[in-house]
Amino acid sequence: MARALWAGSLSFGLVNVPVQLFSAVRDLDLHFTQLHEKDGSPIETRRFCAEEDREVPYEEIAHGYDLEDEDRRLVLTDEDLASVAPRKTRTIDIHAFVDLADVDPIHFDHPYFLAPSGDSEGTRRAYQLLVEVMRSTDRAALGRFVMRTKEYLVAVRVRDDRLSLTTMLFADEIRDPGDVPAGGRKPSKAQLAGAVKLIEALSEPWNPDDYEDRYRKRLQDVVARKKSGKRIRAPKQEPQPSPVPDLMAALERSLQEAQGRGGNGKRASGDNADDDGDDLAGLSRDELYERAQQADVSGRSSMSKQQLIKALSR
Repeated sequence: MARALWAGSLSFGLVNVPVQLFSAVRDLDLHFTQLHEKDGSPIETRRFCAEEDREVPYEEIAHGYDLEDEDRRLVLTDEDLASVAPRKTRTIDIHAFVDLADVDPIHFDHPYFLAPSGDSEGTRRAYQLLVEVMRSTDRAALGRFVMRTKEYLVAVRVRDDRLSLTTMLFADEIRDPGDVPAGGRKPSKAQLAGAVKLIEALSEPWNPDDYEDRYRKRLQDVVARKKSGKRIRAPKQEPQPSPVPDLMAALERSLQEAQGRGGNGKRASGDNADDDGDDLAGLSRDELYERAQQADVSGRSSMSKQQLIKALSR
C-alpha cells in the first residue's frame, strides 16, 4: 500500500475536501553505495572547515550567499531563513480554474495523486463530485500549498477517475527562448513536404508501454553478469553522425526506411532485408553480445554464440 506524503484538505470557495497526497511515480533506478576500491569499505561524507581543517558539527553550519556584483558573501542564519519560511498549513488553496489545454506542459514538474482522506461518506461524495465536475468541464484547478518547508504552485486535474496534483514551475523559472539559438532559413516547399511525409510515416498512437528505460535494462544485465562472475566489456563507441550534405536525399532515404518498417519503426512482415546470418557468423561472441545489448535482446547474457546469431537474425 502506498504511503501518504501529506494530508490536509483541498479548498475552493467554502468547500473543503479532506485529501491525502501520494507520489505518482516509482523510483526504479539502481542505487549504488560509494566504496573505497582498495578494501571495499563504505565512503563517508563529512563536513570540514577549509580554514581550520576540522570537522564541523551540523549546528555550527550557516548559509552563505555570494553577491553577484560584489566580491563578498553574506552569511544567513537559520533564524534569517525562518523569517521568510512559508506559513505551514494543511490546505491546498485553489485560486482559479483554467482550461486544461491552455496550460503549457513546460510548466509541469512532479506528479502526485490526491485521494480522499478518511472513510466517511461525506468526504468520498465531495471528492467524487469534484472529480466529475472537473472532468465534465475539462478544467484544471490552479492553487498553492506548503509541503515540508516550500510553497508550491500546483495544477489539480482528473486522471484515471482520480484527482492528480502536479507541482508547477513559476513563469520566471522558464528560460526565455530568445536566449537559445534558433534555426536558419526557412526550408523549401519540397523539403517541408518531404519532412511531413516522413513524420506521417513514423506516426503512431501514443502507448507508453512501448517505451522502456533501456539504460536501466542494460545496467541490470551488467549487475546480473557481474554476480555470475562473467566478464564485463564496454561496447565500442559509435562515431558521431556527420552533418547531412543533401537534406532531400536524407529525407527520401529516411522515408523509404520508415515505410519499410511498416510506418511505426518496426520492420514490416515478410521483409528479409536484414537476413545477415552469414555476416553475424563471422563475429566473435563478445561482438555479438554487444549487438544484442544495442538491440535489447532478452536473455542475451546466458546465450551461446549460435543462440545470439539466431536472436539477432530475427
